[in-house]
Amino acid sequence: MKLKELAASLDCRVEECPDADVEITGVRGIEDAGAGHVTFLANPKYGPKLKATKATAVIAAKAVPGLATLVSRNPYHDFARALELFYQPPRPKPGIHASAAIAATARIGEGASIGPFVAVGENVVIGRNVALHPHVVIYEGAQIGDDFIAHSHAVVREFCQIGNRVILQNGVVVGGDGFGFAKQADGTHYKIVQSGVTIVEDDVEVQSLTSVDRASVGETRVKRGAKIDSLVQIGHGCVVGEDNIICAQTGLAGSSILEKDVLLAGQVGISGHLTIHEGAIVYAQSGIGGDVAPHTRVSGSPAFDAGEWLRAITAFQKLPEMLRTLREISRELKKHGER
Repeated sequence: MKLKELAASLDCRVEECPDADVEITGVRGIEDAGAGHVTFLANPKYGPKLKATKATAVIAAKAVPGLATLVSRNPYHDFARALELFYQPPRPKPGIHASAAIAATARIGEGASIGPFVAVGENVVIGRNVALHPHVVIYEGAQIGDDFIAHSHAVVREFCQIGNRVILQNGVVVGGDGFGFAKQADGTHYKIVQSGVTIVEDDVEVQSLTSVDRASVGETRVKRGAKIDSLVQIGHGCVVGEDNIICAQTGLAGSSILEKDVLLAGQVGISGHLTIHEGAIVYAQSGIGGDVAPHTRVSGSPAFDAGEWLRAITAFQKLPEMLRTLREISRELKKHGER
């Protein structure tokens, strides 16, 4: 693809370019790019690295002197779009493999691709153009929309509901039992039946080895457009809001509510029965024990305002020095007191 063709596809303006007919063969990062590659600059702090790049062109918010630039209103978004022009993941052909076990009462829409050793239970309803990769299991009574993709070993449990254009990566479990037990008089634990469901709305993606538990009563819900990373635990009765970003190794205890546009960085822990309000950002390894106000940033464990946390953690590193100083002052005061 010629550079000018790529620019037209992305609706970008070409600057600093003596030859817009140069061939572009792929997309690479700044340090890995070579001749024929286009790279991108989304964060200005990486700008100095462009001086050493061997890329033919860059996607950036403004022209980079001496380097052919596709000037973009949103460089990261256009980088993602450019990737799609050069690489599309393989999609299996429509059809049902002979080894798949499909219940007679299941209804599957047209254009479905169902791979080897897939199991689809009784009274399941699946929409059009779905792709179920090998060893996917859909339990009885599940309802799934159009353009659903489930990678190998993903599981959708009984009576759960999945919207349109949902992607489950490898090993995701939607609707596994919530962690509910009642302690008996003899100290043993009595299992509480998890009678609720999990509902995943449209345009959600869940990354590998993540669990979204069913509710003990009512529902667990992941709302439209949420993106959930690998190794995340969503407990029973939780609500994950629209367009949330939940990063790896985060855990939500039961009945946690996340409103719209919440971002949880990696290894965040959330105790149950609380609300993280719209637009809040929780930084990595934070422990949340109470409600988080709208459009705030919190950090630490227990978490509090991120700006105050930065000042506190800076002071924390100086505590040994402060303690020595305090002891010296105390000794001097004692000396003066003895006089």
